[in-house]
Amino acid sequence: MLTDIQIAQNCKMLHIRKIAEKLGITEDELEYYGNYKAKLSDNLWNRVKTNKDGKLVLVTAINPTPAGEGKTTTTVGLGQAMSKIGKNAVIALREPSLGPVMGIKGGAAGGGYAQVVPMEDINLHFTGDMHAITAANNLLSAALDNHLQQGNELNLDPRQIVWKRCMDMNDRALRNVIVGLGGKMNGVPREDGFNITVASEIMAILCLASDITDLRKRLGRVIIGYNYDGQPVTAKDLKVDGAMTLLLKDAIKPNLVQTLEGTPAIMHGGPFANIAHGCNSVTATRLALKLADYVITEAGFGADLGAEKFFDIKCRFAGLKPDAVVLVATIRALKYNGGIKKEDLKEENIPALSLGFANVEKHIENLKQFGVPVLVAINHFDTDTDSEVQLVRDRCTALGVEVAFSDVFLKGGEGGVELAEKLVQLTDTAVSNFAPIYDAALPIKEKVKAIVTKIYGGSNVIYTAAAEKSILKIEEMGLDKLPICMAKTQYSLSDNPALLGRPTGFDVTVREVRISAGAGFIIALTGDIMTMPGLPKAPAAEKIDIDENGIITGLF
Repeated sequence: MLTDIQIAQNCKMLHIRKIAEKLGITEDELEYYGNYKAKLSDNLWNRVKTNKDGKLVLVTAINPTPAGEGKTTTTVGLGQAMSKIGKNAVIALREPSLGPVMGIKGGAAGGGYAQVVPMEDINLHFTGDMHAITAANNLLSAALDNHLQQGNELNLDPRQIVWKRCMDMNDRALRNVIVGLGGKMNGVPREDGFNITVASEIMAILCLASDITDLRKRLGRVIIGYNYDGQPVTAKDLKVDGAMTLLLKDAIKPNLVQTLEGTPAIMHGGPFANIAHGCNSVTATRLALKLADYVITEAGFGADLGAEKFFDIKCRFAGLKPDAVVLVATIRALKYNGGIKKEDLKEENIPALSLGFANVEKHIENLKQFGVPVLVAINHFDTDTDSEVQLVRDRCTALGVEVAFSDVFLKGGEGGVELAEKLVQLTDTAVSNFAPIYDAALPIKEKVKAIVTKIYGGSNVIYTAAAEKSILKIEEMGLDKLPICMAKTQYSLSDNPALLGRPTGFDVTVREVRISAGAGFIIALTGDIMTMPGLPKAPAAEKIDIDENGIITGLF
């Protein structure tokens, strides 16, 4: 079979104007970035904002494994399949980060015959949104250090600065750095560090802001540190919130692209899901709902991270009400959860599959807690045996949920027709009674406990002394009535990546609590989650190249 990039390069893309026409978008509502990419203007939103909303479908997954689940591939394929069965559908996705593209995880444009194109552009610089976010973040850092250098009128305590610089690349050497060295003219020496751009609060703010006015307000609320009296100092105090907004004036506009089969796709924003809230932008989702009858969106990693944050953070802020959720799994990944090594997953193993199915079972229970109808999608492989397929069907039936087997990687939209038809039936017959699983007005610890016990299946939450101190500080500032954004390993329902399947009776340790006042949530960090990843021993970048004719190779 051809590689992903070969498939994408063989695609005869339509001019982006033709894709826009499918959604009723006029040419003067597009801002072209070449022939196959465009920004969607504010004029479009102003014209369609009173339209009736389409149906909102979230695609999520079981906990990721080395065997792969294909969540984005399923999302893209489902969008193509909806078009195949005559439905007016649009896909709403996140933008990839260059760090994972050059590292180990890969891009975020799908795979096989279920991809968003132009995939090379999407996985590289796209329309420059990531760079604009990086620039806005680092403008704040530059203004902060300049303020210290120029007399520190705000009485900012260099020992209590919490703001970090960022870059859109995996670079572990920048996690902890010293700035201001080299003499008096080079600034005030202090400890600093870098986040990856997709873990920056600026990224979260861009994705949660409702418009440019809200964007500026949120940027102004960003806490950069504390003064010698222990009071917070913000970006607005530094008087750079307006300039930061200016840098993001184009980045806040959603991007329009297409799938291999010409289904419209809106890609915008890209916060990590094991660090930030893992969803595409509010502006993109709201706009998509006004343009199509069905909006297929996704949330990062497993349902315990991405879906929980989609429901408890994004939907809460944006006033969204999902109509259904699709839970993606593979039989191979379920056998891995059942204790089988990666190299043995092609062999039939009913006992391991039965044991590993507990992971699906827990995620189904979790999703039902939010009151949203659930459909299970099995990303099908030719190594799946009839007995294994039947076991999954029987177990899903026993749980009262429909299951569809998807083959979109090899067959594109045609391979997702069963999934699309069952999704339409589900949204036509089942009622969504969506509600978040906790009240944001509850104390911080009660909100964290609700997530740990209801979603992860844990017993207790343990807080380090540093976390306890941070909680008290947040309460003193009156910022404790915000949703919780858990930073946790994606590989397990617990905070221990080695606990596969459906662990029970475990404790979750919160080692640090941070406030993202601009984004509007409280971050509880667990385990060894880092906000600046590192490259693997053999980075994907080693295989990526471009020849004298501009042909890119090695990009998946």
